[in-house]
Amino acid sequence: MLVLPAIDLKDGKCVRLYQGDMNTAKVYSDSPSDVALRWQSLGAKMIHVVDLDGAVVGEPRNLGAISQILRSLDVPIELGGGIRSEKVVEDYLKLGVSKVILGTAACNDEKLLSRVCTRFPGRIAVGIDAKEGLVAVRGWREVTKRKATDLAKELEGAGVNHIIYTDIVRDGALSGPNLGATAQLAEIISVPVVLSGGMHSQGDLESVAKLEAKGVKGVILGKSLYEGSIDLARAIVEVQREGDRL
Repeated sequence: MLVLPAIDLKDGKCVRLYQGDMNTAKVYSDSPSDVALRWQSLGAKMIHVVDLDGAVVGEPRNLGAISQILRSLDVPIELGGGIRSEKVVEDYLKLGVSKVILGTAACNDEKLLSRVCTRFPGRIAVGIDAKEGLVAVRGWREVTKRKATDLAKELEGAGVNHIIYTDIVRDGALSGPNLGATAQLAEIISVPVVLSGGMHSQGDLESVAKLEAKGVKGVILGKSLYEGSIDLARAIVEVQREGDRL
């Protein structure tokens, strides 16, 4: 199971939110590239980066910080947040991003998703962010009536590389992941699933690792790393194998 440390960008800084609320942003570093280098030095094989400002406004907002991260690292990054056009997808891939994550666009624009999956096979992931099982879009500000499981089924044949499933209520809360909902979603599709939200302890990691046979192939660690409740190097040694990748 791949362990992905997260870097969330707001105003060019590395921050963490509570339940996706931008007003709760806590700054952990003014230099996201230094944070990325730290995660790489501890053994990360891929880093999960989100442009939070971009997610809210619907277009890239932290290009400088993203470019600096890419210049600093030897390992790949996956990037989401405000990616809602084919051109933005193309621009990010040309910049050096390994995998681009669509969220709102994947939910609202089936034709766009189909085009970019066809043009860039293996390079497109989808983020499904859910609150009480319903998909949230536009930086988590708008909760739709669409079930996360229904959206996941619709993505089955789109050519998506993997799906990142985030329980918004758990995100940044250090309350433990939503294992049941993640397992349910992973079991109904063949696309690999990455769990996000709520990770707090080494015990949580062990519980997530047990879902690998159900299709959960990765886990994202955010606030737990920044607050020190999970040690990244230990997590990688204990749950990640040499050949694990997305």
